[in-house]
Amino acid sequence: MAGPPTASAPGGAGAARHVALLALPDAAVSTLSGIFDVMNAFALLDPDGPKPFQVEIVGLRPGPLELASRVPVMVQRAVETIGATDIVIVPSVVVGPDGWRKGRYPELVRWLRAMHASGALLCSACSGIFLIAETGLFDGMDATVHFGYARAFAEAYPDVRIHPERVLVVAGRQEELISSGASMTWHDLVLYLIARHAGTTAAQDVARFFALQWHQDGLTPFMVFEGRRDHGDRAIEAAQDWVAGHFQVADPVAEMVRRTGLAERTFKRRFTGATGLAPIAYVQRLRIEDAKRRLERTSSSVDEISWQVGYEDPAFFRRLFRRVTGLAPGAYRRRFRIPDFAQSRRTTRAGS
Repeated sequence: MAGPPTASAPGGAGAARHVALLALPDAAVSTLSGIFDVMNAFALLDPDGPKPFQVEIVGLRPGPLELASRVPVMVQRAVETIGATDIVIVPSVVVGPDGWRKGRYPELVRWLRAMHASGALLCSACSGIFLIAETGLFDGMDATVHFGYARAFAEAYPDVRIHPERVLVVAGRQEELISSGASMTWHDLVLYLIARHAGTTAAQDVARFFALQWHQDGLTPFMVFEGRRDHGDRAIEAAQDWVAGHFQVADPVAEMVRRTGLAERTFKRRFTGATGLAPIAYVQRLRIEDAKRRLERTSSSVDEISWQVGYEDPAFFRRLFRRVTGLAPGAYRRRFRIPDFAQSRRTTRAGS
């Protein structure tokens, strides 16, 4: 069966571009419904103006479908009835502790390949790339995924170059393979698609209407460092256990070497091989992670926090913090500290 008509070139007059928003049982309702509402917002912004997108929720069969959170959505159209489309979006999916199980949706994987072959953009929001990657179209390509799923994705799809710190990655010979990173970066994906196909002014209007923001600082500030511990080297694991509570000391690397009883060169080689980081870099990541929590939860000055996490030179600490997180300490505090109006306050009765 023939698919919907394809729109004209970006910015020109013509039919709306068809967007197939894929619903599957693993999908997160918030991402799917958010994308649907934002891309259909042009009727609210300008009822008499052009509607650049025709968004449909599609799936294996029409009718109600219960998503991962057990909230049902209405699938408007079966994928088997769609012979062509302009844009396919796979929303974020919930990946369990056992990882993504391949091979559960062969019909969807075949349909995604067919849509790509007919010229459609394939887009993933957050972890939606787990399904699209089954097509093999991302092999040898750059992509992004939620940083919490990065290791699981790399194990499942080692041929995809994954960059969890990036907000949006556009790949493919025709820039037709698009992935967005953690959780709410579907905002960036939708705004990118609007800017690409309806113009930057339209993207700005939509961003303003919904109070959406581009994640222009990347996702590094949001990422929490957790040292790798699945390496099986007990001596290095013991060193990790010790340094997790003593990274503030003057020379933690030397103390780790002493405690393991290994030669310094041997320790550094084994530590780097096990964790993926040199010992001093590992210590720096622990210190910066602790500094992030102090910036979020205390009113201590940056200089004081520098000393608390193990740095006597505040200028060095500021440079290191910016290099690791992408933000200066003050900017990080403004971004992530709970605002005053949201903090709990204890009220006392008069005279108590």
